[in-house]
This record gives sequence, structure tokens and C-alpha cells, in this order.
Amino acid sequence: MKLLMPYITAGITADWTAYVHAFAAAGADMVEVGLPFSDPTLDGATIQEATTVALSRGATLDRILHDLSGISSSVPIVLSTYANLVIRESPATFGQKARRAGATAVIVPDLPLEECGEVEPHIDLVLLASPATPDARLAEIGRRSKRFVYAVTVMGTTGERHELAATAKDLAGRLKARTELPVLLGFGISTPAQAAEAASLADGVVVGAAVMRRVLDGAGPAEAGAYVRELKAAMSGG
Repeated sequence: MKLLMPYITAGITADWTAYVHAFAAAGADMVEVGLPFSDPTLDGATIQEATTVALSRGATLDRILHDLSGISSSVPIVLSTYANLVIRESPATFGQKARRAGATAVIVPDLPLEECGEVEPHIDLVLLASPATPDARLAEIGRRSKRFVYAVTVMGTTGERHELAATAKDLAGRLKARTELPVLLGFGISTPAQAAEAASLADGVVVGAAVMRRVLDGAGPAEAGAYVRELKAAMSGG
């Protein structure tokens, strides 16, 4: 079975947790919950816009985790954030708060591999790999990552693209040769056809900006969930 992890920016709407339920009902295997941060360096225009909206609505780490703790998700919740938020809380406090809210893991894209040891004892870290990552480092990432490895298909920021990056196949193959964990491809996967292509190369797909573009354009949980269902069907050959 191919894995699908859609993304939602926490705090984007008053009922943002309803999207988590909608994604799970639509067949998502995990949901990535982005914690708004004032300087989202790895995020493209769409998720930056979503972050700005969430922050303008008063989103904070504690409010988001309080919201999360009030839901019962049928699928794992994976937080994504930046190192500054983790360090500001302290890794131990951040990990404790995240686990208490129901998160199973966290993605911290700007945390260097060499500094992951400060966070690893406190919550599962999902590590990222890129097309430029050397093979020896890929092996280390595959050994230390938890739950899955997030394979970034392009050297750049998140965002919708017209086609799957040409580097996706090589990166997926190199990673799968070096880890027994599932390899999920992300960054730029925007359509059901692209999701199906990516799923044929790896173990699953992460879709963020394309989901958030729909939410920013007014799609409610049911509509966004329908898009997730389309992605899942395409990945399954339906």
C-alpha cells in the first residue's frame, strides 16, 4: 500500500482540526500539521501565505497543541516546524508538549543532522534527504530517521509544479537502497497524476502546497478531503 500524507497549516481557519478528520476519512495515512513560524525559509509562496493568515489569527504553539489535544485522530499526526520553535521551548519541553497533544513525530527541516541528537531523545524525528545529499549521508539519514524518510524532490522551496521533478526517481532509488523505512516523496507534487507517478517510484507521497492552495481559495474540509481522496485513488491505480 502506498502512503499519503497531506498537509494542513495549523490555525489557518477556526475549524482547522476538521481538515485533519476530513483527510483521514478520505484515506490519508498520516497528516502533516505545520506549525506557523514567522520566517518559513523552506516554504514557498502558498504555505507562506497560509502561515501569514494563521499568525494573523493569533496562532501560537500552545494554542495549536491545545486544539490538537482536543481531537481524536484515526491516523498519526506529524508536526512540521522550524528549529527555532523547538529550541525556544527546549527539545525536552517541545517533545513533551507535542506528545501530550497527540503528535507521533516531528519534521524540522532546518535542523542539521549533526544537531539532531539534542531532539531525538524527546520525540521521533522524521529526517529529510535531497537530491544533493551524498550516499553516505543518505545511509545515516535512513538509519536515524523515524517512521519514514522525507525525500525532497527539488533543491528549493515547497510549491506547486507542473511536473514531477526529474531528480525524484534517482533520489528515491538511492534512498530505498539504503534504508528499510518507507520513503515518501514531497515538494511540488500537485496533481493526482503526479502523485501516482511519485508513488510508483517510492513508498508514498507528501502533498502540501496544492492542498493549502485549495484551502486558501475557500475549500472547506469536505472539498479538501475530496481532493485528498482523488490523490489516494490515483496512487492506488483507481
